[in-house]
Amino acid sequence: MIEKTYQPSEVEGRIYQAWEQAGAFKAGRPERAQAATYSIVIPPPNVTGSLHMGHALNNTLQDILVRFERMRGKDVLWQPGTDHAGIATQMVVERQMMERQEPSRREIGRDKFLEKVWAWKAESGGTIVNQLKRLGASCDWSRERFTMDEGLSKAVLKVFVELYREGLIYKDKRLVNWDPKLLTAISDLEVMPVETKGNLWHLRYPIEGKTFNPEDPSTFIVVATTRPETMLGDTAVAVHPDDERYKALIGKHVILPLVGRKIPIVGDEYSDPEKGSGAVKITPAHDFNDFEVGKRHGLPQINVLTIEAKITFADEAFNAAGETSADFAETKKLEGLDRFAARKAIVARLEEMGLVAKIEPHGHVVPHGDRSNVVIEPFLTDQWYVNAAELAKPAIAMVREGKTTFVPKNWEATYFNWMENIQPWCISRQLWWGHQIPAWYGPDGKIFVAESEGEALQAATQHYGCRAIIQPKADLSSVETTSEFVHPYLAQTDAIKRNRPLSEVWIRRDEDVLDTWFSSALWPFSTLGWPEKTRELARFYPTSTLVTGFDIIFFWVARMMMMGLHFMKKERPDAPADEIVPFKDVYIHRLVRDASGAKMSKSKGNVVDPLGIIDQFGADALRFTLARNVAPSHDIRLGPQDVENNRNFATKLWNAARFVEFNGAKRVEGFDPKSAKEALNRWIAHETQKAAAEITQALEVYAFADAAGAAYRFVWNVYCDWYVELSKPLLTGPDGPAKDETRATAAWALDEILKLLHPFMPFITEELWAVTAEEGPKRQAVLALSDWPALEGLADDKAEAEIGWVIDLITAIRSIRAEMNINVNIPIVLAGASVETQARAERWAEFIKRLARVSEISSSATAPEGSVQLVVRGEVAALPLKGVIDLGAERARLAKEMQKAEADIARSDNKLNNPNFVARAAEEVVEEEKEKRDEAVARKAKIAEALERLKGAE
Repeated sequence: MIEKTYQPSEVEGRIYQAWEQAGAFKAGRPERAQAATYSIVIPPPNVTGSLHMGHALNNTLQDILVRFERMRGKDVLWQPGTDHAGIATQMVVERQMMERQEPSRREIGRDKFLEKVWAWKAESGGTIVNQLKRLGASCDWSRERFTMDEGLSKAVLKVFVELYREGLIYKDKRLVNWDPKLLTAISDLEVMPVETKGNLWHLRYPIEGKTFNPEDPSTFIVVATTRPETMLGDTAVAVHPDDERYKALIGKHVILPLVGRKIPIVGDEYSDPEKGSGAVKITPAHDFNDFEVGKRHGLPQINVLTIEAKITFADEAFNAAGETSADFAETKKLEGLDRFAARKAIVARLEEMGLVAKIEPHGHVVPHGDRSNVVIEPFLTDQWYVNAAELAKPAIAMVREGKTTFVPKNWEATYFNWMENIQPWCISRQLWWGHQIPAWYGPDGKIFVAESEGEALQAATQHYGCRAIIQPKADLSSVETTSEFVHPYLAQTDAIKRNRPLSEVWIRRDEDVLDTWFSSALWPFSTLGWPEKTRELARFYPTSTLVTGFDIIFFWVARMMMMGLHFMKKERPDAPADEIVPFKDVYIHRLVRDASGAKMSKSKGNVVDPLGIIDQFGADALRFTLARNVAPSHDIRLGPQDVENNRNFATKLWNAARFVEFNGAKRVEGFDPKSAKEALNRWIAHETQKAAAEITQALEVYAFADAAGAAYRFVWNVYCDWYVELSKPLLTGPDGPAKDETRATAAWALDEILKLLHPFMPFITEELWAVTAEEGPKRQAVLALSDWPALEGLADDKAEAEIGWVIDLITAIRSIRAEMNINVNIPIVLAGASVETQARAERWAEFIKRLARVSEISSSATAPEGSVQLVVRGEVAALPLKGVIDLGAERARLAKEMQKAEADIARSDNKLNNPNFVARAAEEVVEEEKEKRDEAVARKAKIAEALERLKGAE
């Protein structure tokens, strides 16, 4: 028996256990061995993570798809797993060690530290997996993977080694995003832009051969910078080659202040004549744009910062420049000073020398590390890179040829823009937690890349012609100085340089680890067992769909495309392109924002916790809210009221199920709704088939909101409101064929509803599926494994015309009552109605009178004077209002409402047509204004309709 109220907290955990015990989510079920496949790989959440609203949206959409396809009989694999999250995990463990007042990682060494990380992972690394289960995620958890498990590590090694041997992985000195706190390179995705109030310093650089005079502009060039400390590494000043002010100076030199180094004036289109003075300082080692300018002009790259972002003059290029000025002797005192302290000291000295033209307050975006929250430096280091431009070529072609499709399609433009302007991919990180780069170095710097230490030693032995061993670890406890330990390695280096024979050579492994995106780029095939030739790889690759956010199209989607195409082409050399792309469809969703449209952030205090929502309203209410609101064109706004409304929808369904159960509606084995005789039952069968088709078609094209909206309308409006209401006389009336048929139909339609709603609201539907079978025929399987409705032959235009007319009439009368504030029962007159319509009105008179608050129903050749006329499916129904309402007063009220609506539209138009408002206002504010305008336009249309009706009553 169905309980009086549905309590999600008492049901959801039990239901999930039942699914797992039934093996409902496992791929490769024997009975589906010959079935078509459907596969999705989960975007692996960080092992340190906790469920946030972005996860909730992403995994809800995936779960809707996999439950839908599983019910359609496919062999479904939703491949789960987590990412090792190099920086995040290392920070968590180091913070834990600090809180426990334990020695630092550098004190205990790499091996001991990694033991601690693995211990933390075993104890705390599964948090988000359990939270995903609370959301209802129907992954095949028996196949859960981790980006550093044994199989995936093997895949990573193979990929690195093969790409290196093909020349697609190499080592180079380039600029990277450098975190001076974490002491590692980080990806663009880990860089957080922060609006900052700073200064723009305009500096005078003296022109070589002229006596500097701050009053004489011909003796200097003015450049502007927000980072004066980097000027120590300047190697040029750039001007636009067509800028008449500077054309004569191109090829000449300026003297770099504080340093005394002579640097050239170069012509380059990077300089914007319309911006500032039109001249820019070029610091190739400390600015990404300057780096490219430097390459074009062959400029030296001089690094003036340490890894901790302190001033240094140790760079060989700096020392080779041979600065000898008296100013430089003073400048060298900045050695070891923090970058921001150095900035103040440098500006102070420049002011003393008359070299500061002006200082302007300047608001600009400053990159910060999203983990460390410190300012990121463009930093010149030796790192490992992937030749992404080469790998991108087939990945671009596959999307252009339609082998992989983006939904919505407009995201393909973003994909192409990134891919066609792709830069080398920096894949090394200066961390300990991660896949250690499989490269070993000989004493002379020779690199040996291999999948194992043994292979590296073998290669080194062959190369040097003597036994190679791994460089012993430093044990400084028994030596006086470090040099006593490293001396043998240096001796080997010297011997190699002098071509002297060696009896033994030491090699050492690269200490860096790989970017976490490197291992996750292999996710669609490494999780299926590659490089082994597994059954899962053969059956489930390529995957069917990828569901992800737009922010990682480049960082993850593009890289999976590149790696999947490259390595699966080797695996299946003769296979068509469709069989080597990692996924056929890429569904891109947008962000979840708060109820006002603002982006959620901890600093704003507006973060909505999905677990708190689940505790309060249940997982189904949250899931259905997200599904109903997801849209391709805009972000989702989410507030507690939205979720509460959908909790009410769950309650509505629950109460409807209780009603039909209370009235004896039980499942009848073999019941065929085609056999129904009653118009009402034939109508609900018709509507059920229609809803099933709408929901199916919408899900097939990833129109989640359309599918959820169709389900909502059918369940709430059609079944719960109209069918339940109209069936009451039959269910509560005398026993007989009509009552039996209605009971069977009500139970059948409820079953179909549970199936159609299951992908969106799995917990409540599974619970009702079980409870409604307690007194009827046994269920063949849990709802998660039941068949998706495939309804045919139930369309019944005659029944729809009958019941549809009744519903439309009642709805229209209710609308008029609401528009005109009519609070008394009123008569209706069917004007010139057909015999069929008159008979229909007579059959349903009691319902019409009760539900529309109608006092009587009559027929007439014409509409009475002073009546409002409604056209319902081509037939006129008149509402005599003379004496019921004051028509003049009602017209005045509506005219006033019309003025207000028009004023609201004009107010919104003034804002939206103002370019300054659109450009400067926050995105959520602009969207809110658009919504206000749309609401006002809809309100105006309804008022206009009401005014038009009043004319007919005069």
